[in-house]
Amino acid sequence: MVKQTAFTGFTPNTLEFMRALAANNRKEWFEAHKDEYRRLLQEPLQQLAAALAGPLAVIDPDLIIEPRRVVSRIYRDTRFSRDKSPYKTTMWLTYKRPLTAWQDAPAYFFEVAADSYRFGMGFYSASKGTMDRLRVEVEQRPERFRQAVAFLGKQDTFVLEGDLYKRVLKPDLADDLQGWHMRKNLYLVCNRQADKVLFTQGLADDLRKGFFLLAPFYGYLAALSG
Repeated sequence: MVKQTAFTGFTPNTLEFMRALAANNRKEWFEAHKDEYRRLLQEPLQQLAAALAGPLAVIDPDLIIEPRRVVSRIYRDTRFSRDKSPYKTTMWLTYKRPLTAWQDAPAYFFEVAADSYRFGMGFYSASKGTMDRLRVEVEQRPERFRQAVAFLGKQDTFVLEGDLYKRVLKPDLADDLQGWHMRKNLYLVCNRQADKVLFTQGLADDLRKGFFLLAPFYGYLAALSG
């Protein structure tokens, strides 16, 4: 049972547990340390998810916000993977709409690893059709698109990431649009090394502020994805 207490941050012991799990990724070790997993990782993630539920419901009432559905499972699906390690060495929160093809809708996320964490918003694995619609927007309505992403130049929290095509798809497109147009998928992310904020309730405050900053562009992408 997850304790229903307010989020106060992770602890250095959380990161130590994640390092130890990476070094001992087998069932026998995990079962012997399951209480540590629940106390150091699962419970704080559930508490953080609960702290963010209200703000994200304001951004989009259709987002799934229940902590039990937001927090990732520790168990890996190894059926189609060469890596048969049974446990994940990173954990995350994902706020998305309850769609069958949820990959085509933008989602908010937070991810923690043994030495770093990150958070942001974007497409996890959008279909080519969704990305093609974005490319049409960039090509045919460039000023509208520039307005949608203008906020990025006024902040230093988030950067654009996502896989790129190896070749330029439309050489005559303006340089400031090429980085968007060439994406196979895209997301705006804040990448941080493990710091003091991770161990305080200030982490939840940073995520709330960041998520609200991204909200207008989230709405733009959500409308684009249909």
